[in-house]
Amino acid sequence: MSRTIDAPVSAVWAVLTDLDNAESVLSGVEKLERLDSTKYEVGTRWRETRVLFGKSSTEEMWVAEIDPEKRTVVKAASHGANYTTVFTLSPAGDGTTLTFHFSAEANDLGAFSRFMMKIFGSFALKATTKAIRRDLDDIADAAEKRAH
Repeated sequence: MSRTIDAPVSAVWAVLTDLDNAESVLSGVEKLERLDSTKYEVGTRWRETRVLFGKSSTEEMWVAEIDPEKRTVVKAASHGANYTTVFTLSPAGDGTTLTFHFSAEANDLGAFSRFMMKIFGSFALKATTKAIRRDLDDIADAAEKRAH
């Protein structure tokens, strides 16, 4: 999923990597607690709490890769799955195209869990897509305010 933002890559990158202000920027984040570094660098870890399906859910996340102002990869592992989020930034005229790619890989799920994934998978995908779209909009709003 992509979003074109009326702000330069540097402004979008600054918002995207500013963990200390994520609670005020991302409307879907209730709380963000740093677990180590005060920087945004490979290995930086944090706990992020969001409301999903009406319940608060906290996941531990970490920065897996960085190519400054071009790409960053964030990972998490929870409930038998590994999650990867890739943010890619590309210049688009005077603005930036921010692309968000999310993937989940199940670890050794039993028969019941596989069955439940088939039943609820499309519902979860719709909810995840809505949350991603909201995050992109929130990042765009903050980057555009920063740039203008």
